[in-house]
Formats: sequence, structure tokens, C-alpha cells
Amino acid sequence: MTVAALAAAVLAVALCLLDLLLTVGVIRRLKEHTELIRNLSTAGMPDRTVLAPGERSAPFTATAEDGGTVGTDSLADPTLVAVFSPGCGACAEQLPLFVDRAAAFPGGRGDVLAVLAGSPGEVEEEARRLAPVARVVVEGAAGPVAEALGVRAFPAFLRLDSTGRVLASGYLAADLDESVAV
Repeated sequence: MTVAALAAAVLAVALCLLDLLLTVGVIRRLKEHTELIRNLSTAGMPDRTVLAPGERSAPFTATAEDGGTVGTDSLADPTLVAVFSPGCGACAEQLPLFVDRAAAFPGGRGDVLAVLAGSPGEVEEEARRLAPVARVVVEGAAGPVAEALGVRAFPAFLRLDSTGRVLASGYLAADLDESVAV
């Protein structure tokens, strides 16, 4: 009886050591995956997703969903701009952050421009969410506003002055906080 109990205890200890070894291996692997995921946030992104701070947008004019005209000649100082695309996971993640930022923007709805790069049917939900806080322009994937702003990836965020000079830009809504000293 004691030999059987001793064998069972040795087996239990061996199983516990094996479990501990496997757990350490899983933790090590999770740390590697965490680092890979952290690096993915910028992997595959072009060096510049949009015009850089200090650059100027090309002239543009577009008709907003409310029927008004928006363009470089009607920019406030400053103007918030966001460009989103349907089916873009990062866009879906950043949209509520931009809506919150736009709602609190001192210039109000008139000083915020949201460009939706897709067909009206594809971007209907995004347009509905953005309309209370921004002038919304719907254009194709390579539309004139996105082209004038140098958009190469979605989402894209800019803060422009009244001349179209980029004060801040990037692919996160938080990038609007960065400033340029030009």
C-alpha cells in the first residue's frame, strides 16, 4: 500500500512539474505575441498616411451631404479633418474617438470636416454618426478631397489652418494633438 501511495505522489509531482514547465512556455510565448501585436500597429503602414505637418493641401472643393460647399477657401483656423473608409477596422475603431473630439472642438461642427471614401450606401451609418459633429463629404476611394490631403491609407486625420497648412496629422485621432512649429 505504501509503495502505491509513493508512486502516486511521485506521479503527481511529475505532473505538476510538467504543468509548470508548460505554463512558463506559454507565458514566454504570450510575451512574444504581445510584442508582435504592438509592432503590428505600424507594420504595413506607409511612411506617411497623409500630408505631414508643415505641408499644404492642394486646393479642393466638394459638396457636403447637407448641400453646402466645403473647400480650401472655406477652412477655419483651425479645422479638424478625418478621412474614413468603409470596411476598415482601424476606421471603425477611430471613428468614435474622432466623434468625441469633434463634439468638443471649440469651432463646432462648421470647423470639422469628415470625408467618407466610399459610395453613399456603404458609408450611410458613418455619415449618420458624423453629421451632428462635422460637415460630411462622401466621395470615392480616390476622391478629390482625399487626394488633395495626400491620403495614402485609412483612417487619416489632420488639423489644418485657414490656408490649408497642416498643423498636425496621422492615422490616429490622438495624432491631432501633435503640433508643428513652422
